[in-house]
Amino acid sequence: MKPLMELITKRPILNYRMTVHSDQGIQYQTKAWRQTLKKNHIFQSMSRRATCLDNASMESLFHTMKVELYYEHHYQAKP
Repeated sequence: MKPLMELITKRPILNYRMTVHSDQGIQYQTKAWRQTLKKNHIFQSMSRRATCLDNASMESLFHTMKVELYYEHHYQAKP
């Protein structure tokens, strides 16, 4: 919720509808999340269950980020 609040406080005044698109993760279905979006006039768009093609360009971007930032990075275990 903190990143959403930071976005809301830092965004400029817009003359068009702002949309947040997400998957159906439980964090995006909570009452607090939905109310915060509604209160700030942000439209919530959610992918259909198990359908990555709903937002293919963003799914591709997140896949690339995960591959480059996480999968090839070797983390050292704590002793």
